[in-house]
Amino acid sequence: MKARMHPGPAVKVAAVATAVLAVAYVAAVIVLNLVVGAHLTGQGEARLADRLSDVRRDPSQLTQPASGPGGRRESDDLDADSAPVYLWAADAAGTVTAHSPGVPSLPASLFRSTLLAGDEARNGLALTAGLGPRDTQFLLRIARNDSGWLVAGQSLAGDAHTQNLLRNAEIIAGPLVLAAIFFASLVVGLRALAPAEQSRRRQLEFTADASHELRTPLAVIRAEADVALAAPRDADGYRDALTRIQGETQRLRQLVEDLLWLARFDSRPPPPGDEPVDLATLAQACADRFRSVGPVVTADTQDTPVLISAPPEWIDRLAGVLVDNACRYAGPEGQVRIRVLAHGSRVSLIVEDSGPGIPAAERSRLFDRFHRATEHGAGTGLGLAIGDSIVRSTGGRWQVGESGLGGASMSVSWKHTQPRAIRPVEPSAERGVRPFGERGT
Repeated sequence: MKARMHPGPAVKVAAVATAVLAVAYVAAVIVLNLVVGAHLTGQGEARLADRLSDVRRDPSQLTQPASGPGGRRESDDLDADSAPVYLWAADAAGTVTAHSPGVPSLPASLFRSTLLAGDEARNGLALTAGLGPRDTQFLLRIARNDSGWLVAGQSLAGDAHTQNLLRNAEIIAGPLVLAAIFFASLVVGLRALAPAEQSRRRQLEFTADASHELRTPLAVIRAEADVALAAPRDADGYRDALTRIQGETQRLRQLVEDLLWLARFDSRPPPPGDEPVDLATLAQACADRFRSVGPVVTADTQDTPVLISAPPEWIDRLAGVLVDNACRYAGPEGQVRIRVLAHGSRVSLIVEDSGPGIPAAERSRLFDRFHRATEHGAGTGLGLAIGDSIVRSTGGRWQVGESGLGGASMSVSWKHTQPRAIRPVEPSAERGVRPFGERGT
C-alpha cells in the first residue's frame, strides 16, 4: 500500500510565505494610497494656483461661472465627479466682496483664524474645510491680492471617490492575491518536498522491512541454540545444530551486505564509469562460475566483443543476480541459458531458465525490496532490487517475459559502445559460490 505524503511542512512553509507577503502587501497598499492621495492633492493645489493666477491677471473672471468640466454647477451639487473651481474675493477685514456664481458660503471663522491671524506667510496657503449644507470637504488655496485676499476652492468629492475605488479594489484583490500566493506556495512546497518525503517513506519502509527480515534468521539462530543447550546430546546432534546455525548466519550475512549496498546506493549513488564492458566475455565467465550450482548452465554469445559502457563490477553483480535467480528456480535438473544479442544500436543480456516462470500479476512488483513472487528458495528478497538499481543507473532497460525453455526470461538492454581498451572483469571466488539474489525481489 502506497503511503500518502504528509502536507504539514509544505502547509507551514506556504502559510509563512503568505504571512510575509501579506505584511508586504499591506505596506505596499499603505504606501500606494499615500502616494495617490499626495498626487491628487498636488494636482488640485496646482489647478487652484493656476486659477488664482488667472484671476489676478483678469479680475473679471471672478464673476464668471465656476470653471471646470460641465460649466456652471448649482450650490447643492457639490459631489459631482468633475468638480469645478470656485472663487471668492475678500477685503482685508475678511468680508467676502465678490464670488463666482453658485458658490457655497465661506465660514467666517476661516478668515478670522487664517487670514487675519497671519501675515505674508499665509500667502499661498492650502487647507481643507467643510462647505455647503452637507459640509462637503473642499480644498482651498489662499492668495494675497492688492485689495485683500483671493480664495479658490475645489470639492474633494472626486478625489475621495477615486481613493474609495482604489481602496475597494485593494480590499477585494488582497484576499484573492494572498489565496493565490498560498496555493502557489503550497504546490511549489509539495513539489520541492516530494523527493525528501519519498526518501523518508522509503527509509521507513526499508527499516521496517529490514527489521522483519533480520528477525527471522536471528530467531532461528536463537531457537537452534536454545534447543542444543536444552539437553545433553552427542556430537552429531551438536553438529547438526551448528550446521543449521551456520546456514542462518550465512543468510544473515548476505542480507546485511545487501542492505548496506542499497543503503549506500540510496544515500549517494556513485556515478557510473565510462569503462567498456564486453558482455560476451562476462556471460561466458558467469556461466563457468555457476555450472557447479546444479542446473545445466550454457552461454550463447558472439565471437566478437559486445560492448557497453558501465562499471564492470556492477554489470558482473547484475549478471550474478540474474543467473543465481535462474539457477534457484530451474532446480538441479533444470536448464539455464545466458545469451548476448546485438540488435541495432542496442545490445542485450538475456538469462532464461526452465523453472515455473513469473506470473504476469507479479511482474509489476518484481523489483520491490523484500518481495518474492513465491516462497521457493532462501534468498533475502533484495537481489533484483539491487539489480534494478544497477540497471537504472547504467541507462539499461528491463524486459521480463517467458522463455523458450519453459520458464522466465530476464533481459536487460543497453546502448552499444564502440570498441576501445577493455578492463577484464575478475569475479571473486566468493561471489561465485554465495547467492546473489532471488526472483521476485
